Amino acid sequence: MIKINLICVGRLKEKYFAEACKEYEKRLGRYCSLTVIEIGEYRLPQSPSRENIRAALEKEASAIRARIPRGSKVIAMCSEGEKCDSVEFSGIIMSSPVQGFPCLTFLIGGSHGLDEGLKRAADMRLSMSDMTFAHHLARVMLLEQIYRSFKIAEGSGYHK
Repeated sequence: MIKINLICVGRLKEKYFAEACKEYEKRLGRYCSLTVIEIGEYRLPQSPSRENIRAALEKEASAIRARIPRGSKVIAMCSEGEKCDSVEFSGIIMSSPVQGFPCLTFLIGGSHGLDEGLKRAADMRLSMSDMTFAHHLARVMLLEQIYRSFKIAEGSGYHK
């Protein structure tokens, strides 16, 4: 069974996002071993400078790196990443064990994104859209797409 980790900056505070995530986590239990890890978002001053933001992202990156399992394929979720459709995304997930990656780790940054060095070190950068989404919503969307990937792979009617 493939192992999937989501390392997310920030904690889900909104009940509706938490409930949606729990639903997809429950559904994914049939298909993979899923772990969701929340890293605290570094607190910034009211009007942070670029240097404040860069320093915060570096601290978050350090905490993220400490939680990435060795031998994992790391996919950084970021706006400048590659775009793919759901079928292509399913292929990425399903082919990873064959490529020697029994574990996939997805990284979702906080409100200021992810550290540049962390993104460069990732095995892949992936974008959900040209649109901007709240990072908590991005977590729900990513979990749904991971679930959809397994349904596509099994030939289910879930993906129409």
